[in-house]
Amino acid sequence: QYSFITFFFFLQNLRQTLDDLTRNGYSVCIVEEVQGPTPARSRKGRFISGHAHPGSPYVYGLVGVDHDLDFPEPMPVVGISRSARGYCMISIFETMKAYSLDDGLTEEALVTKLRTRRCHHLFLHASLRHNASGTCRWGEFGEGGLLWGECSGRSFEWFEGDTLSELLLKVKDVYGLDDEVSFRNVNVPSENRPRPLHLGTATQIGALPTEGIPCLLKVLLPSTCSGLPSLYVRDLLLNPPAYDIALKIQETCKLMSTITCSVPEFTCVSSAKLVKLLEQREANYIEFCRIKHVLDEVLHMHRHPELVEILKLLMEPTWVATGLKIDFETFVNECHWASDSIGEMISLDDDESHQNVSKCANIPNEFFYDMESSWRGRVKGIHIEEEITQVAKSAEALSLAVTEDFHPIISRIKAMAASLGGSKGEIVYAKEHESVWFKGKRFTPSVWGGTAGEEQIKQLKPAFDSKGKKVGEEWFTSQKVEAALVRLSLPLEGRRRKWVFPTLVGFSTDEAANPLDGGATRMKLTGLSPYWFDVASGTAVHNTVDMQSLFLLTGPNGGGKSSLLRSICAAALLGICGFMVPAESAYIPHFDSIMLHMKSYDSPVDGKSSFQVEMSEIRSIVSQATSRSLVLIDEICRGTETAKGTCIAGSVIENLDASGCLGIVSTHLHGIFDLPLTAKNVTYKAMGAQNVEGQTKPTWKLTDGVCRESLAFETAKREGVPETIIQRAEALYISVYAKDASFGVVRPNKTETSSNSGREISKPVSSERSLEKDLAKAILKICGIKMNEPVGLECLSIGARELPPPSTVGSSCVYVMKRPDKRLYIGQTDDLEGRIRAHRAKEGLQGSGFLYLVVQGKSMACQIETLLINQLHEQGYSLANLADGKHRNFGTSSSLTASDVVSIS
Repeated sequence: QYSFITFFFFLQNLRQTLDDLTRNGYSVCIVEEVQGPTPARSRKGRFISGHAHPGSPYVYGLVGVDHDLDFPEPMPVVGISRSARGYCMISIFETMKAYSLDDGLTEEALVTKLRTRRCHHLFLHASLRHNASGTCRWGEFGEGGLLWGECSGRSFEWFEGDTLSELLLKVKDVYGLDDEVSFRNVNVPSENRPRPLHLGTATQIGALPTEGIPCLLKVLLPSTCSGLPSLYVRDLLLNPPAYDIALKIQETCKLMSTITCSVPEFTCVSSAKLVKLLEQREANYIEFCRIKHVLDEVLHMHRHPELVEILKLLMEPTWVATGLKIDFETFVNECHWASDSIGEMISLDDDESHQNVSKCANIPNEFFYDMESSWRGRVKGIHIEEEITQVAKSAEALSLAVTEDFHPIISRIKAMAASLGGSKGEIVYAKEHESVWFKGKRFTPSVWGGTAGEEQIKQLKPAFDSKGKKVGEEWFTSQKVEAALVRLSLPLEGRRRKWVFPTLVGFSTDEAANPLDGGATRMKLTGLSPYWFDVASGTAVHNTVDMQSLFLLTGPNGGGKSSLLRSICAAALLGICGFMVPAESAYIPHFDSIMLHMKSYDSPVDGKSSFQVEMSEIRSIVSQATSRSLVLIDEICRGTETAKGTCIAGSVIENLDASGCLGIVSTHLHGIFDLPLTAKNVTYKAMGAQNVEGQTKPTWKLTDGVCRESLAFETAKREGVPETIIQRAEALYISVYAKDASFGVVRPNKTETSSNSGREISKPVSSERSLEKDLAKAILKICGIKMNEPVGLECLSIGARELPPPSTVGSSCVYVMKRPDKRLYIGQTDDLEGRIRAHRAKEGLQGSGFLYLVVQGKSMACQIETLLINQLHEQGYSLANLADGKHRNFGTSSSLTASDVVSIS
């Protein structure tokens, strides 16, 4: 007995040591001694009994203990090479004897995969040494810099020859495998699968944890979700499935959210853990029970009329995830056979008397429980009758020895010792945290760690709330309890947040079709909200995005441009993966790629400025964009001088427009609207704002039109920039960009040179009457496009001492007042005569003239009023009531196109 206990604790300490080593990245070779009759001083024989490394822990002796092994995520051997199709990444899993091959990857997608997957060994093929620039210094120019930056911080080895065969040879050499060992290919061919996410896209929407970016996984999954479900969803987002698989996933989630029957527990078992334990013959009772639970859950679903459809739908996504394709009926039959086989061997009944733990009056029951509970009740008694008999005899002998040698001493100690007492414990439902926890009063795990229930106490850990804050010293939980709370949370979380399943549509297979003709090339998100906001709480701002071409988005600082791009990207990605999206309704095409570019930082390691990094990412985007892509670029060309940056941005927009992709390009480079762009399908959009108590504030709502206001001064003031700096900035702005001219027109005029001063002095050449005609033409042009009624629309004049005709009584009118200070005032009214009298009654405005036009209804008058304020200001007219144009939106008419705005200007 003593020998067994000593060996048990030695084994436990050995496993703990090995787990600590592998958890910290070490690979360990386990060497055992050959036992024999040779003298102790003779040379000892040793042999290698196994390997333990990160992703594949030490399992020897696990079959004999009641212990559940915490099996980490498998860590593959990874090989990277370069071919004509792009980058190739091969991942070989030694435990599973399988490999996957991803070919045609972009540099950004490859780096994303490397950052989301720890590898045991990294091998780089010699083909990487020669990049696109023709140099042998990898990463010096062009492509390869981002990948080199990722690999240079890791330990790697170079290799040559055929990529796959040479890499398999190296894996067999690393793990000491025989040459006859074969590896199966788990790749599932799919021609229409979207390309993996770029690194920038994955980080900017939080698919990869990034500081300062809301984590998409934390929003999509409950805070208690971890392990296999979380890893599967993460990999699905980073590598979106094919259209037909996405439909299967979506239909599964829909059925799960609508069924009324009870559902199985959905036990999660790591396939790598299962394979290793069975292969090493170290699967204990816990693992066999878990396997049987999985099998019985499958059979339960097969028997239930509602659940069987879910089971059938899960077959294809499972095939894609594992590379194992099996007929549904064969799968069910094999589950029957495996469940019956396990049930014939292990004991699932609690009423077999011969399986009860031994009991003796003079020995604490906890002793026999600790000694026998690891095997009693595990295997059916019919298979171990002889062993049970022998244990019973040993217990009787032990009882006798204790009675004879220890009982008198024990009796005396009991008579003198005081009771410990003190600690209390209970299971409590913490309603405010939606969790079930253990509450232990005056309970210290370190003190009680050696008592009965040692393993359970070791598994206790402090409970934390949803924000990561420790609840208290008396509250404890465990990994298993947390896992149980997650079982049905994925569909329920989406329903709680009031998300919806989108209508997912495929693209036409007719390659000859013009991508600009519309059809399936449309995405509509109604009531879209940022994924990191809880819609149910009522704090989210909703937007409707109806996208049939490329959007050119403008808006003030802090107006929500970046948030809108992230929200659209996340909704599209979740949709093509079959998940619910943060919107009231959604119509999403199954994009072949989703690319998001946001702010860029410099890369000192590669010697690249932030603009170089941005151009590298833009190059990758434009080279891959197709009519089936979604492209989202935030504040393009922000890292270089304005004039050339504007032209580069315009050229990129033309290129994306020609590709027929959907997407958004946001910018503060307003000079882009003055370029002679050839883009035919670009739609102008803006982020709105409103005037609140004299201050302009963003509404975070998407509107039609163009916004040239940046709110830069307001933003700087809000962030605490000294008032003296802001005032000086405003003065500089006025001196350069707000020069006075007749009626406030700030645009180049013909000039004449003064011989006395020797410098040019700007003087208007046109007469006052001519300028009034120009203003009237501009008003008619703007209003005519808005009203779609250019014929019959008149802009009439009212002189300084004149009043409007009686025909205006009761009509809705929009008017422009020409103030003596050369500024314009724009308004609307149903009583034009009364409004003119009111204006002229103010000091200094007695001689003001007016232009006016009659429109249909007050609503149209309000829209044209706002439109004129914004458009005339953009054309350089100085306005006295510019702020009035911001109470609705900054934009132009939804009917205005790029050519319209250019022609007006």
